[in-house]
Amino acid sequence: MAKATIVWTKIDEAPALATYSLLPIMRAFTKDADIEIELRDISLAGRILAQFPDILPEDKRVPDELSYLGELVWKPEANIMKLPNISASVPQLKEAIKELQEQGYPLPDYPDNPQTEEEKQIKERYDRCVGSVVNPVLRQGNSDRRLAKVVKEYAKKHPHRLRDVSPHSKSHVAHMKEGDFYQHEQSVIIDKDTKIKYIFEDKNGNQTVLKEVEVGKGDVVDGTYMNRKKLRKYFEDVINVAKEEDILFSLHVKATMMRVSDPVIFGDAIRVYYAKLFEKHGDVLDQLGWDPKYGMADLEERLKQLPEDKQQEIKQTIEEIYKERPRMYMVDSDKGITNLHMPNDVIIDASVPAVIKNGLQGWGPDGETEDVVLSIPDRSYATMYKEIVEDIKARGQFDPTKIGTVQNVGLMAMKAEEYGSHDKTFFPPSDGKMKVVDEDGNVLIEHCVNEGDIWRSCITKDIAIRDWIKLAVNRAKDSGFPIVFWLDEYRAHDKNLIEKVKEELPKYDLSDVDWYIKAPQDAMKFTLARFRNGEDTISVTGNVLRDYLTDLFPIIEVGTSARSLSIVPLIAGGGVFETGAGGSAPKHVEQFLKEGHLRWDSLGEFLAFEESLKLAYKQLKALHQKDNPRILVVAEALSKAIGKYLDNNKTPGRKVGQLDTRGSHFYLALYWAEALASQTEDKELAEKFSKVYAELKENEEKILSEIAASEGKPADVGGWYHPDDEKAEKAMRPSETLNKIIDALLES
Repeated sequence: MAKATIVWTKIDEAPALATYSLLPIMRAFTKDADIEIELRDISLAGRILAQFPDILPEDKRVPDELSYLGELVWKPEANIMKLPNISASVPQLKEAIKELQEQGYPLPDYPDNPQTEEEKQIKERYDRCVGSVVNPVLRQGNSDRRLAKVVKEYAKKHPHRLRDVSPHSKSHVAHMKEGDFYQHEQSVIIDKDTKIKYIFEDKNGNQTVLKEVEVGKGDVVDGTYMNRKKLRKYFEDVINVAKEEDILFSLHVKATMMRVSDPVIFGDAIRVYYAKLFEKHGDVLDQLGWDPKYGMADLEERLKQLPEDKQQEIKQTIEEIYKERPRMYMVDSDKGITNLHMPNDVIIDASVPAVIKNGLQGWGPDGETEDVVLSIPDRSYATMYKEIVEDIKARGQFDPTKIGTVQNVGLMAMKAEEYGSHDKTFFPPSDGKMKVVDEDGNVLIEHCVNEGDIWRSCITKDIAIRDWIKLAVNRAKDSGFPIVFWLDEYRAHDKNLIEKVKEELPKYDLSDVDWYIKAPQDAMKFTLARFRNGEDTISVTGNVLRDYLTDLFPIIEVGTSARSLSIVPLIAGGGVFETGAGGSAPKHVEQFLKEGHLRWDSLGEFLAFEESLKLAYKQLKALHQKDNPRILVVAEALSKAIGKYLDNNKTPGRKVGQLDTRGSHFYLALYWAEALASQTEDKELAEKFSKVYAELKENEEKILSEIAASEGKPADVGGWYHPDDEKAEKAMRPSETLNKIIDALLES
């Protein structure tokens, strides 16, 4: 019988460590259903190594697995379990390079300011690993993200805590009122297949072609820019307001996904907040080669190059600034890590919900919570955050036992709306014009820009837009929930999408579908009214709002977005199943290395794998005309096991001595075996797993004690970014008793 193949991605940090424990269980329990699970390495370290096959010795070369998966997603047999990976900042990239070098990989250093052609080529290779480079490759379909029914029901029975909000809260969202991306956006719908050129024209009429791209009929092309002078003026105003109102200053951007534009915005916040530092020590900072977009942590590291007295002089200036400026929102008060420490430390989709959970407060330098100004420069999405913050101030905190659910259908296929990242964000070298011109010489988009402004463009493919609308209609029909397109008729890009939505929707039977088109702020208002009333809604959004909302609402509903079900039905017919959220992954690894306790909750992997199995069944039937009902039996048993896992609260605890990730995996195996043993559809499986369940149950105490014995002391996995497989497996599979049971299944 033909086998169904599921690709399990090897990624980074906590979910990568969890894989060493979980994957053998998944393979053991699906072996008899003719499921093959392949492991493909798309971790940051794996991506780095794949860039240098010509430099690395033969025994240290690795295949380019990301490129392989990039081809697979365009085949109907694609079935990929995509775990959370690092969207690396440059500082993280450098750390990974250093670790690999220390492990004996002869990689070149990352050149910050490449001078030679060789250095430029090296930087170009490394830059392919920075930011959100995995998702645009794998997401050749649109996003269907929601909470599984079992997860929502559990949250209502066992609600997480949301702190009450003071009726006198001064917390608020502050955004630019002019000069931002929202104001300057221009957008066109391409009327025929063509090539477009991105051109910079200086004041003397000299033109430089920056990029050339092929586009198709119906594609939407945008261009916009942010005025850096007005951005810095905005930061100065917000900082002054925070000082006057005696509240914390915070900045919320996405310097990972929008890896080109947002680090620069982040750097400008540093330039303004620490203006005195640049005034007094600008020459020294330049000599150190420090770029503010890398954060204050990078400066701290570079200061070590200076004589002790000069270091102290600069540190003294920084301390003076902290006394003169408003107190800053902290990532880690105990360690003195501020909001402006590293660009990847405060990511808007996780950081704003954290403030909401905390009663509209952030952590201050003294370790206490305080009101905070949430600085979100661009109006494109800041307005919807403003709406929810003001709603909470007016109506109070949400009650997880009473609220509805907000699902999402997100436009992301084929790099849709990849704002501020990758290859279409430019910084004009002087005052002049940025133009988008087609091959007939027609100027499609044109902006007068100043030197250093942030000019960005994105292309949203017509096929992706139409697939997104189809997915929204299908979800509405399947769920019975209304769909709300979060589109603003006064924003150029959204106006073109509205035109396509209105053109496409009449092609479907909408007799049982309630649908709306509302600007983000109004859509949030409409959705929150239903949400507070216990009613369910599907938000239908572009790529960036997909990213933001699929963290925001699950965090409010169940305490974490890691418990969301994230499915990408691929345009070619396969599927990608995304699991969890990696925002807390670094802290989990830090704890594990220090005291041998990992608290990564693999629930996201459990839920996604159930859906992946269901797709495997359909793929076998459609592609190979093979009916293998055993796959559905295994999937249904997994669903029951997940329900029991939640009901019995077998999620990992925070502290040594409590159940950890490895123990939670044992309980999944125990409950899964129990469900397979008790089902009646497949007698052979029931007989086999009756013995497995009995063995696991009989040894429950012994297995847990073997796991517990490995805790309370440092764990060695051989590397943060590039663990040693043997060491990591030993650390993550410490129970010989459990290993024997699982390995026997694999060998049977």
